[in-house]
Amino acid sequence: MDRGLYIAASGMLAEQIRQDQIANDLANASTPGYKADRTSQRSFNDLLLANSATGATVGPQSTAVQVDRIVTDFSGRPLRDTGEPLDFGISGDGFFAVQTAQGVRYTRNGQFALDTQGRLVTASGDPVLGPNNQPITANADGTVNPRLIGVFNVTNPVKQGDSLVSGTAAGAATGTVQSGMLESSGADPARSMVDMISSMRAFEAGQKVIQTIDETLGKAATQVGSVSS
Repeated sequence: MDRGLYIAASGMLAEQIRQDQIANDLANASTPGYKADRTSQRSFNDLLLANSATGATVGPQSTAVQVDRIVTDFSGRPLRDTGEPLDFGISGDGFFAVQTAQGVRYTRNGQFALDTQGRLVTASGDPVLGPNNQPITANADGTVNPRLIGVFNVTNPVKQGDSLVSGTAAGAATGTVQSGMLESSGADPARSMVDMISSMRAFEAGQKVIQTIDETLGKAATQVGSVSS
């Protein structure tokens, strides 16, 4: 029974991580250029049970489950027209490059603005870089030529927060920058809600298993072997 407690508890912990991932996707369902995640789980090696008296094989039993990895879908999403001159979307492959305090990071969120120096920056104030890895300065009328914005290939991208990714730049990408456009979020609210319901049911099943085992152990401690008068 103790093993059953550990198996159920490990499943609940894995579902908690999955629920956090799904909730983050739902929270960013309208974030431009957001890339959705998927959580995969795996079980530990099965325990092969055998009859201690005869040696006959009883069968395998799972020992626990854990989150194997969280995978990000970096595929491009459709662009939507915003009409804002400082909104930019990438049609095709590639990332915008931005200079952060932690170094150069990359993003597909092209919802930019201008700082007090007339530089194109992200919502966090990080300068957007051109193909020469230098900040981009707006024209006198406050507009920015899309051709001045760098689009880079990034190998082994890893999410850093909701909008930025880290990785190694591998030259110019084939994607083109379009002004007045933003890439849609990669999160699908309908799918995320279905996944959340499925995860909650799995979590509740683990709770029920633990409750049942706890009740059984309680009866074993208080009733089994008791002497009746």
